[in-house]
Amino acid sequence: MKYAVEPSPVSVVRIDGQESVFPVHRIYCVGRNYAAHAIEMGGDPTREEPFFFQKNPDNLIVEDGDFPYPAKSNDVHHEIELVIALKEGGSDIPLSRALDCIFGYAAGLDMTRRDLQGECKKHGRPWEIGKAFEHSLPIGRLVPATRCGHPQEGRIWLKVDGELKQDGNLDQLIWKVPEIITILSGFFTLKPGDLIMTGTPAGVAAVKRGNVLQGQIEGVGSIRTKVV
Repeated sequence: MKYAVEPSPVSVVRIDGQESVFPVHRIYCVGRNYAAHAIEMGGDPTREEPFFFQKNPDNLIVEDGDFPYPAKSNDVHHEIELVIALKEGGSDIPLSRALDCIFGYAAGLDMTRRDLQGECKKHGRPWEIGKAFEHSLPIGRLVPATRCGHPQEGRIWLKVDGELKQDGNLDQLIWKVPEIITILSGFFTLKPGDLIMTGTPAGVAAVKRGNVLQGQIEGVGSIRTKVV
């Protein structure tokens, strides 16, 4: 096949302990999936139907790379999240099969231009300019589920320059991992290579150039990036 322009390279995530890499298809994100974070963002923590938005595969930062402070914003926030990586997909995936679709898990950061996101919310517009900008998803190495299982609980935390900012537990997820996959597959046909970010605990806050962000999800892995 002859392309009219040079195609973009495939975005990949490193796999812990393996030479092979994980090719990324799409990136889905779940909004307000921890009650305390929903409250701090002015939302309702009740178990309403989850909502989703997307980032782009080329938004990824891998291998503890630096996070360049983005343009058009003066209020960029950190959000540490458990990331699901799919090895299988489909539409209308039943709960009983949801976990079978998972390749593994990683720690990731949903970096957010909060001021721009706020303007989008105020005017009822999509969130892309607040969420899906370049370098907005630092991610750690994937850990295969064959090693870590399917964690239902475990501490998830983030420090900025050594100071603890976010501190929660995976058992605080409003919508659990199998439910997220089942519901999301009702709206989209999920594919191998898809990543799903599952939401962030409370404590999100602004970052500035020079900050070092370090986080960990118990039983899964860690994440580190420097704001430059």
